[in-house]
Amino acid sequence: MTAQRILILLQNEPLPSDRHVWNQATALTRAGYEVTAICPTGESRDRAEREPIEGVEIHRYRPRSPGEGAVGYAVEYLAALWSIRRLARRLARERPFDLVHACSPPDFLLLAALPLRRRGARFVFDHHDLTPELYLTRFGGGLLHRLTLAAEQVAFRSADVVLSVNDSYRRVAIERGRRNPADVAVVRTGPDLTRFLPSEPDPALKRGKRFLLSYAGVMGPQDGVDQALLALAELHALRQDWHAVFMGDGEVLAEMRGLADELGLSECVEFSGWVEHETIGRVLSSSDVCLAPDPSNPLNDVSSMVKLSEYMAMSRPMVSYDLAESRFGAGEAAAFVAPGDHAAFAGAVSELLDDPARRASMGAAGRERVEQVLAWEHQERALLAAYERALAMGPARASRREILQRLLLAPS
Repeated sequence: MTAQRILILLQNEPLPSDRHVWNQATALTRAGYEVTAICPTGESRDRAEREPIEGVEIHRYRPRSPGEGAVGYAVEYLAALWSIRRLARRLARERPFDLVHACSPPDFLLLAALPLRRRGARFVFDHHDLTPELYLTRFGGGLLHRLTLAAEQVAFRSADVVLSVNDSYRRVAIERGRRNPADVAVVRTGPDLTRFLPSEPDPALKRGKRFLLSYAGVMGPQDGVDQALLALAELHALRQDWHAVFMGDGEVLAEMRGLADELGLSECVEFSGWVEHETIGRVLSSSDVCLAPDPSNPLNDVSSMVKLSEYMAMSRPMVSYDLAESRFGAGEAAAFVAPGDHAAFAGAVSELLDDPARRASMGAAGRERVEQVLAWEHQERALLAAYERALAMGPARASRREILQRLLLAPS
């Protein structure tokens, strides 16, 4: 019997760099699906236009460089939609796809695959980010915010099954998207514990200091790296026996390097840029406290931060601003402080540095929670069950008129 053919669409990061989507893709290949993915090329890695990795056939397009502000993002997204649509149609000529799996942002990626719907493909919307809340956080309300809400409705109405990264996102799909709860599955961004294993600490990473602090994640305007640096400036006024490593890339990386210089932190804060998984593991294994400085805003308040589960998988304690999903995810593995209180954040870090027993207890609690609830092995089962539900609906052959009606009318 021919394996069912899956097409994964991803716009905001290349594969295999996006760890959550890569976990999904490799899980599907292990389950016997034939998986093809379309994603952008990377700036300094993942540049080949076509590359098979671990059974996943990756096709990459060259993204348009983002412009300034909201208009720049709109142009970037429309150019990506055109590139993805062209690639998807070409790949479907080889053999039709049984299911298309589109990852947000942007929410309207399934539009690139509408011709495949007419040929029978089922649609899955993988809801990674609340795009309306993201734009509200970055650009405020107005017309663009209303357009993102409309695009989100297109995704909810196009999909046969919706994947949500947490229960808050699931509520959005059910309430704002008016989806049947049975068609909305939670698949969290859990770490693969076969890859996240603590190793022997590397004292050299501390650059001669007693303690190591670390951050691992994206560096965008909403990620709070500036909040972390402001807190570290407060910590530096209290004590200088620490070194901090910030791992990750993003549009504000250069700006954050400049802010660290302005705050007098250039000697004790290191920005590594994007690093391989092995380096992340080595740094986290050597860290005494990890940083989760995501500020409170409409997006972060209901989002699950990948870095938290990765810190926990490596048995590291952390300090975090007190956000609803962060508290649910980290539990006893984090010391929580009021959002925006840099002095309290610094004080919580300092207290942990002086209390090795508490650090060990928090690290053990985090690892246990990951093993029992958050690990990828638990999320993989939810993913495969959602796929079974979507594919059990049979081929989704529909006319242009039927597709248009589905997009214009709310799902039942």
